[in-house]
Amino acid sequence: QVQLVESGGGFVQAGGSLRLSCAASGRTFSSYAMGWFRQAPGKEREFVAAITLSGSTYYSDSVKGRFTISRLNAKNTVLLQMNSLKPEDTAVYYCAAKFRSLSYYDREYDYWGQGTQVTVSS
Repeated sequence: QVQLVESGGGFVQAGGSLRLSCAASGRTFSSYAMGWFRQAPGKEREFVAAITLSGSTYYSDSVKGRFTISRLNAKNTVLLQMNSLKPEDTAVYYCAAKFRSLSYYDREYDYWGQGTQVTVSS
């Protein structure tokens, strides 16, 4: 069992930055690929970024070059650094864990956090 708790969301002006953090419980954090997804009002949840057990990273085209995902296995934490934020980045951001291998599909993830709101004003 893995429990995930996100933090770091908030309100920011366009062009600004935020850093999201996801703290995981349990002793097997290093066995999970970690992903960030987001869901804007009236839209489906979408893939944002993911990081493998070995630290390889993957991003959606919409955030590539602006967002950076990283993991700190010693602290059971995954981070999402978000720079050059745009109003279209406004959404609830979710952290998710998938055993062993990563996926771009939310249905394949095993555990989810409760989400944290990110609002970017124009």
